[in-house]
Amino acid sequence: MGKVTGFLEINREIPEDQSVQERIRHYKEFHKNLPEEKLRAQGARCMDCGIPFCHWGCPLGNIIPDWNDMVYRNRWKEAIARLHKTNNFPEFTGRVCPAPCEASCVLAINTDAVTIKEIERNIIDHAFREGWIVAEPPAKRTGKKVAVVGSGPAGLAAAQQLNRAGHFVTVFEKADRVGGLLRYGIPDFKMEKHLIDRRVSLMREEGIVFKTGINAGVDITAQDLLVQFDAVVLAGGAMVPRDLSVPGRDLRGVHFALEFLSQQNKRVAGDEIPPQESITATGKRVVVIGGGDTGSDCVGTSHRHGAISVRQFEIMPKPPEDRVETNPWPDWPFILRTSTSHEEGGERDWCVNTKEFIGENGQLKKLHCVRVEMDTAENGRPYFKEIPGSDFEIEADLALLAMGFVSPVKEGLLADLGVAFNPRGVVQVDENYMTSLPGVFAAGDMSRGASLVVWAIWEGRQAAKGVDLYLMGRTDLT
Repeated sequence: MGKVTGFLEINREIPEDQSVQERIRHYKEFHKNLPEEKLRAQGARCMDCGIPFCHWGCPLGNIIPDWNDMVYRNRWKEAIARLHKTNNFPEFTGRVCPAPCEASCVLAINTDAVTIKEIERNIIDHAFREGWIVAEPPAKRTGKKVAVVGSGPAGLAAAQQLNRAGHFVTVFEKADRVGGLLRYGIPDFKMEKHLIDRRVSLMREEGIVFKTGINAGVDITAQDLLVQFDAVVLAGGAMVPRDLSVPGRDLRGVHFALEFLSQQNKRVAGDEIPPQESITATGKRVVVIGGGDTGSDCVGTSHRHGAISVRQFEIMPKPPEDRVETNPWPDWPFILRTSTSHEEGGERDWCVNTKEFIGENGQLKKLHCVRVEMDTAENGRPYFKEIPGSDFEIEADLALLAMGFVSPVKEGLLADLGVAFNPRGVVQVDENYMTSLPGVFAAGDMSRGASLVVWAIWEGRQAAKGVDLYLMGRTDLT
């Protein structure tokens, strides 16, 4: 490493965010940048650890120590080349990835990890500013045609890799814009959508065809895909949300989180939402059910709408502040996390189960809840047990269900193709990401289950590798 004692001499430093009072008034990114000198110093904290466990923590296997050192040495062009070897879209992961690499940084054993995510984001932003990121169409074409269904991170990664291998790639997206949940799931204040447009523009220049507003299985049939293309990659995500089947679920004011979040992203993009369909938190008492990232995104969006109050319920127990013995380094730490949305206000509560939505004239007015605790059944499986006498009610005008996603949509394209599903209800694939139907592959949430953007990119890359091997009998893709 360029500065062997850097980790002993330099403390971890990340830039301040815009103040809460400022940022809740808009939907733009509010994360500031460190001055370049300080950022390069952060790169110097990457130690000569011998075995870089950050590689193990990163699903993409990013070559993190190399580009940390290159940033320290002011070799930015080499840094982006090294970063792009394993990550197609660092401008996405550098903003929305929870950074499992940092959790497995050797420094994190007993001190603050290297600011890997911060350095990654700055490498790609620096490269775009300098004009180094340009379209790179393949030198020759194979003549093979591949359809990619879905334009989220898995579909985009698969499409870019397959195009680099020389295949003709067409991406089908049922929404009106490219990006999948990057576009209509992640709020703009976490990742502005011009980043997607910029990357997609380059991919178009490279020869990839994008067809939006096309619902595969409806607007183009499964049979058409099989006839018109030499291979198909299914990357449509796990879009069936986990529901809460309790009395009052059909009341006005009870919605899935993604309905709420996607509408706001469309407003930011300039779209008008018909008043009768509009879901807003303005002037309302909001309860978010679900304690994960999607729930946090609902909290931040509700603050920006001007909600009267925001509460977030989680059925699981409150996580510990620090690692416990059964959750050692370098595993991902299951600890209490406070997102930037939580910093903006609201209340969080754990071990809460919602039993009923109570309404008046068809409109949500209250939630009837009960506190629960974990117990173990005779068969050894854990379950939630209600605590007697712990029932309570809370006033609410808007309840957002953010309890995760359970599976891909099976009706339509998947049913028509007849692909097999594994016991978890997602598309079954082999070691090359091929489904039970030869020539049809699956990647991302559709075959993995709901997961991280970084995992989706990895699976898209691996599926592309499987497709290339299937079509050509060999592959140079990684």
